[in-house]
Amino acid sequence: MASGYTGERRTHLEALAELLPNQGLVSRMIGGDDPVLWVWHPRTGRQTIIFATPSNRGWLFLWSPGGQGDAGDLERTASALRETLDQAQEPQR
Repeated sequence: MASGYTGERRTHLEALAELLPNQGLVSRMIGGDDPVLWVWHPRTGRQTIIFATPSNRGWLFLWSPGGQGDAGDLERTASALRETLDQAQEPQR
């Protein structure tokens, strides 16, 4: 069953996803009734999942390892996410 925040969560994730191509990132909404955003950096091969959650200061985006961004500042969040995924070396093949 979907949470009461599903629609709002999806709206925030979609807004962030719209900015990610400008940062050189690819994204896809996954999770159905509990949406999350899968993000991939084509150059480094690094990936992460973005969660959107309400907090006492508004909505936050959370990602691994230890990333956090404010839904009220999407440009800064998108940039911080790109910086996180830029920090990788080329994946081993």
